[in-house]
Amino acid sequence: MALTRKKFLLAKIEATYGTDSIPVGGSNAIQVTNLEVTPIESDNVQAASYQGFIGNSTRGTLVANKRVSVTFEVELGGSGTAGTAPAFGPLLQACGMSEVVVSSTSVTYAGVSASFSSASLYCFYDGTRHKITGARGTVTFNMTAGQFPTASFQFIGIYNAPDGTAASGNFTVANQAAALEVNDTNVTTCTFHGVTSTRLESIDLALNNTLLYKETGSSQEVLITDRAAGGTAVIEAPAVGTTDFFAKAVAATTAASSIVIGATAGNIVTMNAAQTDITGCSYGDTNGVISLSMPYLALPTTAGNNEVSLVFT
Repeated sequence: MALTRKKFLLAKIEATYGTDSIPVGGSNAIQVTNLEVTPIESDNVQAASYQGFIGNSTRGTLVANKRVSVTFEVELGGSGTAGTAPAFGPLLQACGMSEVVVSSTSVTYAGVSASFSSASLYCFYDGTRHKITGARGTVTFNMTAGQFPTASFQFIGIYNAPDGTAASGNFTVANQAAALEVNDTNVTTCTFHGVTSTRLESIDLALNNTLLYKETGSSQEVLITDRAAGGTAVIEAPAVGTTDFFAKAVAATTAASSIVIGATAGNIVTMNAAQTDITGCSYGDTNGVISLSMPYLALPTTAGNNEVSLVFT
C-alpha cells in the first residue's frame, strides 16, 4: 500500500541538457505540497493499414513523443541566510530565470531569453521513483491575505521508466525557511501600479512560459519558446476620488508594483513587476466589502528580461 502523504521531491540543475544530474536527499531535497505526476504523456499513433475488417488495428498503438509532466507548490520563503539561494532555486532557474548571488546580501531571479537551464527531478511516490530529466517549466507566485505565499510550478520533462530506487541520502531539507503569513505585520511594502499602502487581498504573478516538447530523429528537448508575464491583483476598492484605477486601465500607462514579505535577513522576499500594465477592472465582494479585481501584464523595458524579479535578502 502506497500512501499519498509519502511523496517528496529532489531537484538539481543539469550540467548538460537531459543528462541526469543525480540529485540527492539533503542537498537537493525541496519541501513541496500538492505534488502530482502524470507519469506518461504521449501522442498515440495507430497503424492505418487495411486489414479486411473494421475495428482497431491488430498492430497496436505506437506511444510516441513520451514525456512526463509534474505540478506542485512550494512555500515562498527565503533560505534562512541572506545571500544563500533557497532550496528551490534550481526550480526557478529551470523556469527560465537567471540566478545572481551577492554573498551575504541577496539572491535575485529574473527572466532570460537564451541559455535556458534545465533540471533533473526525482519524484518519489512511496516506493516508486519517477526520474524526469531535461525538465523545464513555468511558475506562478501567489500571495493571498491570511495564507502562506506560494510558488506553483508546472514542469515537462523527458520520460524515464519509473523504478523502485530509494532516495540517496536522508530526506532533510536545507536552505528553506518557513514562509510567513501574508498579513499586515509581515508585508512591509505593498505597492500596486505605483500606489502605496494598497489594501491587498491577493495578487498572483505568473511567468506564463510557453513550453514545447520537441522530439526529432536525433534529439528530444523541452523548449521555452515565449513568456507573457502577468496576473491579477485584488484589493479593497478605494473611492475613485482617492485612486482612480479605472483611469489607469484606460490610459494604458505603466507603473511599478512591489510586494515585500518579511523583515528578518535571510527570510525577506520581494516580488517586483517594474512596469505593471492594468488591462481591466471589475468589482467583487469580500464578506460585504467591495473589492476591485485587476488583471495586469508585467511589461519589460526595451532592454528585455526585466519585467519580473524575485529577490531574497
